[in-house]
Amino acid sequence: MPTTATRPAAPSKRPDNQTPAPLTLTANAEVTLAAAGADAGAAPLPRFKMVAYTGGPMKVAGWRYPVVLDLAGLSVPSQARPIRFGHDPSAGVGHTDAIRVEAGQLVATGVISRDTLAAKEVVASSKNGFPWQASVGASVDEFEFIKESQKATVNGQEFTGPINVVRKATLGEISFVDLGADGRTSASIAASQKDKHMPETAVETPESPAIAATQAGTAEAIRAEAVAETTRIAALRRICGGKHADIEAKAIGEGWDSTRCELEVLRASRPKAPAAHVPDNSVNSGVLEAACLLTAKLDGIEKVCDEQTLEVASKRFRGGIGLQELLLEAAWANGYTGRNFRDSRAVMRFAFGQDVQAQLSVVDVSGILSNVANKFLLDGFFSVERVWRNICAVRNVSDFKTVTSYRLIGKDQYEQVAPGGELKHGSLGEESYTNKADTYGLLLSIDRRDIINDDLGAITTVPRKLGRGSGLKINDVFWTIFMNNAAFFAAGNKNYISGASTNLSIDGLTQGEQTFMDMVDSDGKPTGVMPSVLLVPTALSAMGTQLFKSLEIRDTTANTRYPVANPHTGKFRVEVSRYLGNAQYTGNSTKAWYLLADPGDLPTIEVAFLNGNESPTIETADADFNVLGIQMRGYHDFGVALQDTRGGVKSAGL
Repeated sequence: MPTTATRPAAPSKRPDNQTPAPLTLTANAEVTLAAAGADAGAAPLPRFKMVAYTGGPMKVAGWRYPVVLDLAGLSVPSQARPIRFGHDPSAGVGHTDAIRVEAGQLVATGVISRDTLAAKEVVASSKNGFPWQASVGASVDEFEFIKESQKATVNGQEFTGPINVVRKATLGEISFVDLGADGRTSASIAASQKDKHMPETAVETPESPAIAATQAGTAEAIRAEAVAETTRIAALRRICGGKHADIEAKAIGEGWDSTRCELEVLRASRPKAPAAHVPDNSVNSGVLEAACLLTAKLDGIEKVCDEQTLEVASKRFRGGIGLQELLLEAAWANGYTGRNFRDSRAVMRFAFGQDVQAQLSVVDVSGILSNVANKFLLDGFFSVERVWRNICAVRNVSDFKTVTSYRLIGKDQYEQVAPGGELKHGSLGEESYTNKADTYGLLLSIDRRDIINDDLGAITTVPRKLGRGSGLKINDVFWTIFMNNAAFFAAGNKNYISGASTNLSIDGLTQGEQTFMDMVDSDGKPTGVMPSVLLVPTALSAMGTQLFKSLEIRDTTANTRYPVANPHTGKFRVEVSRYLGNAQYTGNSTKAWYLLADPGDLPTIEVAFLNGNESPTIETADADFNVLGIQMRGYHDFGVALQDTRGGVKSAGL
């Protein structure tokens, strides 16, 4: 379905983990046209009724997962909202007079009150039985991401993640569309609705012969009908102008009125597009975003942009798009009348939707920049070491409060069930572990020089820096906490070994494995957890790999021992971190190594992410008044804490 993935210019309430983007949702639509009552002497205006949104999930460009609009949180500024054709402000159709939620669906009624070609086409096509659809435009104020396997009930329906639920949104306008991107939608349209207070064919125009012949069977009526028919045929021939003989013959033979004939001639006069794709070359947010990604040569672009959008972007911006051109295109779409970048402040105001008052901005460049920047943000984020992710447990938290976990200890073994069938209770003991998420962020700017120099590379370089900065920060926080572990890995906790025999070798690893497996729970019984990860500094990378892969280890010292089978082949996955031996961190060592349990079984350390968002977020906006440029801010909400001492063993390696 079409979407304009932009962020509102004014501040809006939203969650901290992602920049919201306004929605253009095409849904199942049922539209019924009927003539509205009119004053004496005035032609009746057609009315419509549409199911504008059915409450189900939609695939929206700019959102990775399907989107559901929670109608309970939809704000309707007024009952009179504009009705357009294809979300085009210049193609008005009419207005609503009632908007309401019925049985989990958004229903709108109103009048086709505009005197435009678009309005005439909607009426005429409805008479012919064309299946119109409805499309809702709304700005996002707050949304929630439902993770995989989680469920949420919205609009009276239950949905399973991953899915985005827009909890709060503001309705902008509703449009008639001929085809949404979601091919599964369907619509039924009645050209008329019989009513005892209405003409049988409510959408017919006064010039139709069915209305003109009010007294058929009399001489006067016959003469009137003949005059009307002669006038109709003359009008049809004048419209066709001798250039559309087929349309003229069909119009005369089937009794078309002049409006329908004019629309058919207009359609026939349009350039014919190749049958392989839809003839839509309009520049919208999706096209501009695709043009930016094409210019920046993003890898895997076909996975984030549909084929039609990429084709339009590549043809419209053959040589690539510059930063100035991007801002101008957005400004023009929002009503800017200048033809160049000379008045840069006016261009920026229109591009960011600040001068659009009577209607929603068609294109908000901040959303385009944010979408493009987020894709390059991840490049930077994943470019730094991520060993921490392989040795930690991950927790999802919903706020910044300290969270506490309890482990089931004491009477945690199954007990034999007595004949009566009564089960005995286990107990939550006093062993608890806490964690807490905090916010880390950075603000960078694309200044006026980048814009004047038309440097589109600025919106890829800056996000990469923000992403890399986030990746470095989470490493810094994680390893600072993990390596400052003198009280955590200690002889008193029976998870620390030292001495010359603990260097990383077959014997040393055997000693570490035995120490791990000899650890017990609070009842003095084996924990039942097996070690699975060998964590080493870069200086021990080769030896760790040998112990994992080699079938035998040869010792060529003075004792001249012959080939020795390696009992640890394939036992422990090796993870190598450059932070372990770095002198800037307390507890660093080039000889110490760790034997850890799988974090899913018994975590040594845990990382908590707000709302489960493991990657940073980037937002883009026009700079403050005293700054000429565009601001980008990146932020990440996470916390790190050591957990269970029985989740690993540290070897001093001395």
